[in-house]
Amino acid sequence: MADPNKYLYADRNLINNPLAQADWASKKLVWVPSERLGFEAGSLKEERGDECLIELADSGKKIRVNKDDIQKMNPPKFSKVEDMAELTCLNEASVLHNLKERYYSGLIYTYSGLFCVVINPYKNLPIYSEEIVDMYKGKKKHEMPPHIYAITDISYRSMMQDREDQSILCTGESGAGKTENTKKVIQYLAHVASSHKTKKDQGELEKQLLQANPILEAFGNAKTVKNDNSSRFGKFIRINFDVNGYIVGANIETYLLEKSRAIRQAREERTFHIFYYLLTGAGDKLRAELLLENYNNYRFLSNGNVTIPGQQDKDLFAETMDAMRIMSIPEDEQIGMLKVVASVLQLGNMSFKKERHTDQASMPDNTAAQKVCHLMGMNVTDFTRAILSPRIKVGRDYVQKAQTQEQAEFAVEALAKATYERMFRWLVMRINKALDKTKRQGASFIGILDIAGFEIFELNSFEQLCINYTNEKLQQLFNHTMFILEQEEYQREGIEWSFIDFGLDLQPCIELIEKPASPPGILALLDEECWFPKATDKSFVEKVLQEQGTHPKFFKPKKLMDEADFCIIHYAGKVDYKADEWLMKNMDPLNDNVASLLNQSTDKFVSELWKDVDRIVGLDKVSGMPEMPGAFKTRKGMFRTVGQLYKEQLSKLMATLRNTNPNFVRCIIPNHEKKAGKLDPHLVLDQLRCNGVLEGIRICRQGFPNRIVFQEFRQRYEILTPNAIPKGFMDGKQACVLMIKSLELDPNLYRIGQSKVFFRAGVLAHLEEERDMKITDIIISFQAWCRGYLARRAFSKRQQQLTAMKVIQRNCAAYLKLRNWQWWRLFTKVKPLLQVSRQEEEMQAKDDELTKVKEKQMYTQLQLQELEDQHQQLNAEKMALQEQLQAETELCGEAEEMRARLAARKQELEEILHDLEARVEEEEERASHLISEKKKMQQNISDLEQQLDEEEGARQKLQLEKVTTEAKLKKFEEDVMVLDDQNAKLNKEKKLMEERVSEFTTNLAEEEEKSKSLQKLKTKHEAMITDLEDRLRREEKQRQELEKNRRKLEGDFTDIHDQIAELQAQVAELRAQLAKKEEELQAALARIEEEAAQKNMAQKKIREMDAQISELQDDLEIERQSRAKAEKHRRDLGEELEALKTELEDTLDSTAAQQELRTKRETEVAHLKRTLEDEARVHEQQMADMRQKHSQGFDELNEQLEQAKRNKVSMEKAKQALESERNELTIELQSLMQCKGDSEHRRKKAEVQVQELNLKFSESERQRLELSERATKMQSELENVNGLLNDVESKSIKATKDHSTLESQFQDVQEVLQEETRQKLSMTTRLRQLEDDQNSLREQLEEEEEAKRNVEKQLQMAQAQLSEFKKKLEQDSTYLESTEEGKKRLQRDLESTCQRLEEKSSAFDKMDKTRTRLQQELDDMLVDQDHLRQIVSNLEKKQKKFDQMLAEEKNISARYAEERDRAEAEAREKETRALSLTRELESLIDLKEDLDRNNKMLRAEMEDLVSSKDDVGKNVHELEKSKRAMEQQLEEMKTQLEELEDELQATEDAKLRLEVNMQAMKAQYERDLAGRDEMGEEKKRSLVKQVREMEMELEDERKQRSAAVASRKKLELDLKEREAGIDMANKNREEALKHLKKLQGQMKELMRELDETRLSKEDLLAQSKETEKKLKSMEADMLQMHEELAAAERVKRQTQQERDELQDEINNQAAKNAQVIEERRRLEARIAQLEEEVEEEQCNTELINDRLKKAMLQTEQMTVELAAERSSSQRVEGARSQLERQNKDLKLKLQEFEGTMKTKYKANITALEAKIAQLEEQLDFETRERQSASKLVRRTEKKLKEVVLQVEDERRNTEQCKDQADKLNSRMKQLKRQLEEAEEEAQRANANRRKLQRELEDVTESADSMNREVTSLKSKLRRVDIPFTMRRIVTRTGVESDDEAEPKSETPEPKPE
Repeated sequence: MADPNKYLYADRNLINNPLAQADWASKKLVWVPSERLGFEAGSLKEERGDECLIELADSGKKIRVNKDDIQKMNPPKFSKVEDMAELTCLNEASVLHNLKERYYSGLIYTYSGLFCVVINPYKNLPIYSEEIVDMYKGKKKHEMPPHIYAITDISYRSMMQDREDQSILCTGESGAGKTENTKKVIQYLAHVASSHKTKKDQGELEKQLLQANPILEAFGNAKTVKNDNSSRFGKFIRINFDVNGYIVGANIETYLLEKSRAIRQAREERTFHIFYYLLTGAGDKLRAELLLENYNNYRFLSNGNVTIPGQQDKDLFAETMDAMRIMSIPEDEQIGMLKVVASVLQLGNMSFKKERHTDQASMPDNTAAQKVCHLMGMNVTDFTRAILSPRIKVGRDYVQKAQTQEQAEFAVEALAKATYERMFRWLVMRINKALDKTKRQGASFIGILDIAGFEIFELNSFEQLCINYTNEKLQQLFNHTMFILEQEEYQREGIEWSFIDFGLDLQPCIELIEKPASPPGILALLDEECWFPKATDKSFVEKVLQEQGTHPKFFKPKKLMDEADFCIIHYAGKVDYKADEWLMKNMDPLNDNVASLLNQSTDKFVSELWKDVDRIVGLDKVSGMPEMPGAFKTRKGMFRTVGQLYKEQLSKLMATLRNTNPNFVRCIIPNHEKKAGKLDPHLVLDQLRCNGVLEGIRICRQGFPNRIVFQEFRQRYEILTPNAIPKGFMDGKQACVLMIKSLELDPNLYRIGQSKVFFRAGVLAHLEEERDMKITDIIISFQAWCRGYLARRAFSKRQQQLTAMKVIQRNCAAYLKLRNWQWWRLFTKVKPLLQVSRQEEEMQAKDDELTKVKEKQMYTQLQLQELEDQHQQLNAEKMALQEQLQAETELCGEAEEMRARLAARKQELEEILHDLEARVEEEEERASHLISEKKKMQQNISDLEQQLDEEEGARQKLQLEKVTTEAKLKKFEEDVMVLDDQNAKLNKEKKLMEERVSEFTTNLAEEEEKSKSLQKLKTKHEAMITDLEDRLRREEKQRQELEKNRRKLEGDFTDIHDQIAELQAQVAELRAQLAKKEEELQAALARIEEEAAQKNMAQKKIREMDAQISELQDDLEIERQSRAKAEKHRRDLGEELEALKTELEDTLDSTAAQQELRTKRETEVAHLKRTLEDEARVHEQQMADMRQKHSQGFDELNEQLEQAKRNKVSMEKAKQALESERNELTIELQSLMQCKGDSEHRRKKAEVQVQELNLKFSESERQRLELSERATKMQSELENVNGLLNDVESKSIKATKDHSTLESQFQDVQEVLQEETRQKLSMTTRLRQLEDDQNSLREQLEEEEEAKRNVEKQLQMAQAQLSEFKKKLEQDSTYLESTEEGKKRLQRDLESTCQRLEEKSSAFDKMDKTRTRLQQELDDMLVDQDHLRQIVSNLEKKQKKFDQMLAEEKNISARYAEERDRAEAEAREKETRALSLTRELESLIDLKEDLDRNNKMLRAEMEDLVSSKDDVGKNVHELEKSKRAMEQQLEEMKTQLEELEDELQATEDAKLRLEVNMQAMKAQYERDLAGRDEMGEEKKRSLVKQVREMEMELEDERKQRSAAVASRKKLELDLKEREAGIDMANKNREEALKHLKKLQGQMKELMRELDETRLSKEDLLAQSKETEKKLKSMEADMLQMHEELAAAERVKRQTQQERDELQDEINNQAAKNAQVIEERRRLEARIAQLEEEVEEEQCNTELINDRLKKAMLQTEQMTVELAAERSSSQRVEGARSQLERQNKDLKLKLQEFEGTMKTKYKANITALEAKIAQLEEQLDFETRERQSASKLVRRTEKKLKEVVLQVEDERRNTEQCKDQADKLNSRMKQLKRQLEEAEEEAQRANANRRKLQRELEDVTESADSMNREVTSLKSKLRRVDIPFTMRRIVTRTGVESDDEAEPKSETPEPKPE
């Protein structure tokens, strides 16, 4: 063996030593208690009553021991066993011996059931290397020797496979190796679950996880007497893993830090390591910074510098600081921690003295206080004042109270302990923060609990109570886990055993400690005493004795002077507790003055540690402490005690552990000397008791701990029952039953499972002993035979030697006599010559021999001939037998295959039976769910109808708006006419007032400037109005969609509520359904079929509605695109109009003054633009936010819809599985009747669970109310936002006022545009041409519509044909034999259609949806078909099984008869025993009477002797002696008589009980017998009926087989035709099939070929369904074509509308151009008049010259205007030509589109017609095939029902009851989970619904505001009718109001932000 293997594997050669086995069997070895060794081995010599004589094995000494003290020894085969649960003798001695043997062999790990026991080796073993880690990786527990790695790997693998959280619980005493094993667990997980090979940052995480231990050990470990590195706290390390099993983080929780070690230590012990590390390893700079001194200067280091051998504190300090750096703890925090450590040491150096005349304490030297304040950032005077005279609250005032010396010292020590504890808690929190910094989410975790084990000292305090309370809870967890695993094992093997929850054994002790009330436990009483002002430890003990004195686990002290106050009986033993300072430890008070100073410290680290000052117990809660703190004064509700906090922490830990799969590791100290290889038996036994190992063994003894497989049991113990098992093959279970019967074991000592035999403890040892005795007897007899044979052979050899020796002696003597005689010599020479005369005689003899030989030869030849004939006959018989044997072997193989199939089917049926009830309930749930889905679909249909109505209303609204806009345009034209009239009037006035021409010209320039700016504003406002109207429409659409979504969500919410109500109703209906019979089950089956049909209809409707929704969405998108295009065209025309206006206005700019005015107006207009743009930007931002919210809500709804679809698919699959198993539901009806009582009990449990669910529902309702409150808050915020919107609206009103002023100026400008309208009259002619083009386009469109109608008619015809073909498909889907011919043709067509579809796949995206849906339906049908085929194949197997069932029924009836005979025999034996007892009683009564008579006679004689005073008086002394002897005899006889009377009474009672039991048994037996007879008769009748039916069905089957043979022949012909086109692989398969046909019989060939035809039929079915899919996809394509046609029509209508709009605009432009031309002519006339005036007045004055210059300038300007006018007219011409080109392009596109659509339709229609023609033939054959298959399925279903009912009802009623009970429990759990999921879905739906409501309200509000803006703007646009003179005044006031409005509009701008 390799070196590590020596410490892992035991030497099996020593264990399997036959000498040891013989020694154990011969000596009857047992275990005897020993004071020195715990237990010693000895051999049992004799038994006398209760005493036994034992000879010790080691010393040979003989001792007498009580029989109860002896413990059995295991056979040597169990020596050094790896799992002690396998020991046949489970007792303390065997466990101790096994652990000792393994420990001395270097094997420190041993399993004990669920435990892994570890004994500290006190030396390094080479079993923790990476090679060992790799060796254990991924291995099972039984494959490898015991190791902590095996436990860790099991928990890791089960976490990965089962997705269940794991925990490893390491407990034991200090020094047992808990921390080391915890390190090994972490090391293994870091190696196995590390992902640093692929990711760099993960290596750091594992490194940090490993480095967390050195830091925690430095601050939390210390040297004790038992252990050099003892953890003085408990910890629970939780390592998180992701889905792939990689470590993603960790978390550490700590428990019960021994903080008192920081201030005092026992002898030869150290405080926490960090103090010594710091004092040894700190450098000079750090020592100066931390004010460090020598070891002996610190009072808190009680023993000075105590070193640990083999450990350097300086190196460990460096390692600790490196570990902190790896954990990424910054340097300032490291220094802060070291400062706290140094300040704790300095606190111990503070000394106090008592003042002379008072008890007040004083501080003579405050150097230590100064150092403490320097290190912790406090003021010295405040600190000393807080220690010596703290402020205490008395009533409402604060008073300074002087402290005594004892109080001050206690306050300093409490401060030191609290400071260190807080620093330790902070450190753990910091490590957790470093270990949890990864972003990956943990899927599961492994928790490692390292906590102190059970502690029993001479006197135990509060800390031991907490530790022992923890271990009680952990032991209860172990017992409960073991109980669950045992229950699962027994249930799996089908063993009847009354289950005991051993976890309840510990409940009384746990309740004694933790019970809150009635009566309160110890912790509750301790908390209660802490609230009382004058409570002491003594009063607490008295209260505990008063409340819990009568508790069975609680004992009072026996003696008055006993040191213990009370004792508790834990599972590990009796523990004495001393309640000194328990109240103080529970309160844990602190000086709150110092705590507040620390909270306000200048050091950030210290203030962080003391941030929760308000939670501490202050001095005002502690009253006077004369000597040591003992009494308290508290006010309720101010603080939480240590006991409460620990209890909560422990309850959280236990809740975590209960949710995990626990693994238990028990660590044990072998000795207190820390020596390797030494084991103290008593110490180990105490720890085994405390660790619960012996408790686990006790639980094992209650059940059947020894399990052995059937094969091994038969192989090992068949020697004990040589003739029990008959020759030949027999099942292992039956063989074991026969063996146990012949062994005559007590039925209580064993149970027979499905694969194992279970025995009580000690039974296997007894069997081993008997086996050894049997083997020894056999070997002894064998040895005797051998020795006898050898002796006889030697004797015969000796006899032969003796006779030979005598012959030799005689011959030698004769030879010596004759040697020298001459005649002898002559005789010897003549004798050879005498042979010649005898040759003839010899020849004659030879001839005789020859004749004899010839006769023999003849005889032998005859015999040989006969033998050859016989040989030939035998050979022929042999060949026949071989053929028969081959046939028999084939039949046997078939039977074996059939048996295996039957066994598999049996297993499947059992599993199906187990799941039936749960599936029935699931089916009902699914049915209810389908009803709810149906309701949902109806609701969706109604919603869609409403949606369509709303769309129709919206379209009507749009038409109305169109009419209104046309009316507005007409009004505008009328206004233009009125303005023309006004313009004419103004021209007349202008002619009359020529004197003021110059003034009017200036005013005209000003007005023109204004008109330009107003025109720009008007165009901008018009664009804004159009944008707002578009937004309004969009918002209305969005609001409608949101309302639809809200309705859907409300419908979903009501459906979920209905589902919850239906689930509750189902829970109530379960009770009634269990009591009902077959009628309800059949009704349920019919209901299931109806629901399946409804479900299919609902699915079809869902798909249709999805298609309609997608179509509507496409229409919406197309309409939006067309609208955007129209708007774009409109904007382009508007821009062209603006360009024309600007060019006209530029011609009117004449002077610099006008330019200045224009710049002013432009600045004002720009300012107005900016304000409007800012408002528009803000509004657009709000709209964008709203759109984003809406899109998010819509995406969430889509995700929910997809989730619902996925759930629906999974439910459909489960439903199909249910439908496949529906036919087997009738089996469970009778078993349901028997399980009614159990189900009633579980029903009550279910009602309790329903109540809990109702509570959860009420909590969810409460959460819903809270959410509604939040919604109200959100509404208030919305109101605030509305206020802001109102401000914005006020701004917009101001802007509209300005707009009205600008509109008045715009009317003035329209006069200038009249001339332009004249120019545009020429455009009307061109428009007429466009109208002609439009008419032609309309005619083309009408033609297209007619073509479309024709296509629709053809489509309807095709759809009708398709529906007919579908009906034919459903009818003719059975017969598929002749479909092979059309297969290739269909494949070619399919390939061509696939190519076409691939070419058009970009246009037909919707095909994927229908294809996936049909694929699902096809898969479902294939699954159903496979299931039916399995049922058909299994029927024939069940048919053969029926005969076996008849034989089993006969065996059962015979067994019942044997049981009846046995019971009668037992009753007779008991009666005879009772009679014998009565006879004995009568004889004893006669004896008693005789003795009484003798006694009386003796007394009379004594009296005579005493009365006589003669010589006999000398013998008085002797008479007295005899009297005493007789009295003794009399007393003995009386006692015997009393005992006999007691026995008599007991026998009479037993007799009476036996008689009663006999009568009851007889009555019960008679009833059972009568019932069984009736049942047997009924079964016989039913079986006879079934046999007849089966015979009829067999005849039908034969007929069907003959028909199948005929059909097979046809199929063979078809197959031969098909095989020509198949590749080489199929040829090889055919050759293999031919070979198999030669080897096997004709029946197998038929069956195989039928299977092949079925497979081909399935392929054809699949192909036909694929073709159906493709047909449906083609239908979808045709529908899509219709949609595209409709879209094209819509586009056409839109283009027509756009053309009409363009025509109107062109008309308007023409009118404007005419006006412009008229204006130009008027201006030209004016120019001519001015030129004449200039010529007349040239010679007058310089003023006239100036006017002439002005006129010249005007003429130049007019020429420029003319040029501009010409360029504008050219632009208009270009625009017109562009429009014409666009019109032509549109026409061409329309023609191309129509041509492509026609070609597409034609190609698709021809392809579809071809496919339809091809598929008609296939459908006929398929429908016929399906009909025949359905008939076969019905027949097989009938057979299946009848056979399964007969088989299963008789054999497994009891097993079904148990399985159903378990399934009901699992079902209830599933219901719970489903209810919780439904509640969560309801909550999510509520949240989504509220969110959508909020968004909808926001959208409606914004839409309303937009509506208001639009209406206001429209109303202001209508105010155009003001007269011209008023407008000028309004413009001036408008300018002023603009100036005033600027500062007002500037101030509220920040509000929207």
